[in-house]
Amino acid sequence: MTPPPNRTRSSTRRSRRATPSPSRVQWTGPDRVRVPVTDLGAHGHGLARHDGQPLYIPDALPGETVEVRIVDRVGDGWRAEVLSHLDPSPDRVEPVCPHFGPCGGCTLQHLRPAAQAAWKRQQIIDAVTKRGLPVPDVDPVVAIPPGHRRRCTLGWRRTARAVLLGFHGQDSHRLEDVHTCPMVASDLFVLFASLRALLEDITGAGDAGQAILTLTDTGADCTLTLDRPPTLAIRERLAAFAEDADLARLGWLSNGTVEPVVERRPPTVLMAGTPVRLPPLAFLQPSREGAEAIIEAVRARLPASDGAALDLYAGMGTVTFPLAAEGRAVHAVDENADSIAALSAAVAPGQPITTAVRNLDSDPVGGAALHAFEAVVFDPPRAGARAQATALASDGPPHIVAVSCRPATFARDARILVDAGYALGRITTIDQFPWAAHVELVAGFERRPAAALSD
Repeated sequence: MTPPPNRTRSSTRRSRRATPSPSRVQWTGPDRVRVPVTDLGAHGHGLARHDGQPLYIPDALPGETVEVRIVDRVGDGWRAEVLSHLDPSPDRVEPVCPHFGPCGGCTLQHLRPAAQAAWKRQQIIDAVTKRGLPVPDVDPVVAIPPGHRRRCTLGWRRTARAVLLGFHGQDSHRLEDVHTCPMVASDLFVLFASLRALLEDITGAGDAGQAILTLTDTGADCTLTLDRPPTLAIRERLAAFAEDADLARLGWLSNGTVEPVVERRPPTVLMAGTPVRLPPLAFLQPSREGAEAIIEAVRARLPASDGAALDLYAGMGTVTFPLAAEGRAVHAVDENADSIAALSAAVAPGQPITTAVRNLDSDPVGGAALHAFEAVVFDPPRAGARAQATALASDGPPHIVAVSCRPATFARDARILVDAGYALGRITTIDQFPWAAHVELVAGFERRPAAALSD
């Protein structure tokens, strides 16, 4: 439902920021300004300008005119708070979660889903063309619905009255106490209330930390943080909590090390039918459905053969095991030793999988080592794979598939490959983060024949 004109957002839910930052004194303009919103920024904030200065405005959509108050300095501009929407966008919808706004977990619940999909698809097109490449073919968005997220990191803080448990506000240390969350899987959300009760028993006023939750195929894995080690009494309470909540594993993170408190059964995730034991705090695709969409898109870009494949930034084998199940010999490489150890331990006799631990940013796979493979798949973190893309540009195989969670660094790496003679194919957009600004993609590259390069 679209809010009526001139209704202030504070009349329907709390503001994202109740008080301005001390840096607000740097603002020399009027206390309130009216500005037209021209676009959405990379974080899902509305973009506007006042006297030539950029404004970043949460809860504002393109096409709207909003009255705002300047809150604080951010980057090259100013963060502003909406006081009223003077002409709401037809793409504006009522958020489904009462915590939207103060909670920083979502930024786009107020934007119609079809408009979100179009905006995310356009982010990819814009990133590629800004690198001077032709407008790419981008498939419609593969949207993973809310309620499927299988991992989350909650903040918690013990006050004199209660335990606050939830997500931090956008660009803020303030913690929103979350009592409902339509984003996470129900089997994960059910733990929120019992976690509060646990923390009320084992913490004192002023304590704070995190609860890191991952839903595996054998149950939930929970890691709690606190600056001091648990006493015997706390360990007993933790073990009882794990039993009552039917956790697979419960650990305690202190000084950068996870100490297992109780493991009732191995927390495992199926990768193409192979159970892989999840190391503590290991990276896992945020949803099963999203992982399946990535695998399908990767397969669609590889030739129908059993040629050997190199899986770079392989993690625990999200792509490795499906490719091996097709009969390919796969060499999986990642800098995280725990993830590679978990992958290696899961390899069954006869599975054509080999592994290596290697920092691909400082020591990319290159030269003659690449000649043994028909195809390469690489799925780097948000910083991208500049060094590895450069190595692939010189000696890469005929087929390369890139998986990326950040269009800007993907486009940079794509430019490196295209300049070396690869052709960028169709791009699949995968949205595992509904209501957030994040978007993922899968793209294929084919090395063009030498004759085509000379034309």
